[in-house]
Amino acid sequence: MIDGKGIEVAIRLDDPVSLEVEFKVSDKELVALVGPSGGGKSTILRIIAGFEKPTAGRISVGAQQWYDSQQKLFVQPRHRRVGMVFQSYALFPHLSALENVLEAISERPKVDRVELANGYLERVNLKGLGKRRPDQMSGGQRQRVAVARALAREPDVLLLDEPFSAVDKVTRIRLQRELVDLRSDLSIPIILVTHDIEEAARLADRIAVLHEGRILQMATHDKLSKSPVNTDVARLVGIRNIFSSRVAGIDNEQRSLELQWGKSLLEMPYRNGFAIGQTVTWCIPSDGIVVHRRNRPSRGEHENPVFGIVNEIFQFGQTTELTIEVDDPDAHPLHCSVPTHVAERNEISVGADIGLSLKADMIHIMGSADS
Repeated sequence: MIDGKGIEVAIRLDDPVSLEVEFKVSDKELVALVGPSGGGKSTILRIIAGFEKPTAGRISVGAQQWYDSQQKLFVQPRHRRVGMVFQSYALFPHLSALENVLEAISERPKVDRVELANGYLERVNLKGLGKRRPDQMSGGQRQRVAVARALAREPDVLLLDEPFSAVDKVTRIRLQRELVDLRSDLSIPIILVTHDIEEAARLADRIAVLHEGRILQMATHDKLSKSPVNTDVARLVGIRNIFSSRVAGIDNEQRSLELQWGKSLLEMPYRNGFAIGQTVTWCIPSDGIVVHRRNRPSRGEHENPVFGIVNEIFQFGQTTELTIEVDDPDAHPLHCSVPTHVAERNEISVGADIGLSLKADMIHIMGSADS
């Protein structure tokens, strides 16, 4: 059991999908579940809400037991204080915004219900819009109604299933900001399902990376980006620079380790558990790569310098992404990005020679290449 009013989940599902996960979310914490489609993210939310029954396990919120297979305990959905927001809003189309929220507090005294419902609409910036039906509202407004209805249940846990994916980017960012503001008044665990790792990074205290029904790693976005446990996690959080190299040297006194990568010798901070001659898999995020200034070398570019040829250039507004052919034994390219004005000032073009530095403290060994 966890302290306070947090939620503890340890469940196994055999059919229709294979799922076996265990995690905890404290009150005032938002955890995001990310991973490819079909990995079981939405199914986890449905099991917590009681809409699906797992094969085995347990679910508890604070001192409450919602599910325990050993005790044959299963609390019905209507008796679980859960607020759930769906991607499709799931509003009653024939009811107004106010009436949709009223449905969540039907057990309250009638004299108090309208005032309470209007309060929740005001809380999500919908004051004065209670009479509008869903078809008279924008996507962002409909999603706010769904959030107001979920909060009106005074839930012990708030579940958000791809809540912002059905709206445009500008509205999505606005709703994300509103969720951040809303969190300051909530003392309940929040679980967010999203395919967008950037959204998870902006909103979540921790991120659980799911793959084929299993949590591969659960950590802050910063730790996932700098220290993924394996190549699956690295790829799922957007790291493209994944390579294999041989451990060429270990200096216990200097607390450093060297990797032989093609003709380059890369130095990185010491890590225990590796031996000279061992082949390891390592990665480096794009922001761990520094592009040298062409024709104007500067100090600080001696840290793990490598050289290559620009293969591809993609400009995305103020950012330019580069694909660079380097001396990798497996012929994998190196990917990095620079501000577009830097690319233009340095006359970076396809076929151009380019120098790079790999920041030593950003190189991360994930394990033996044979494991």
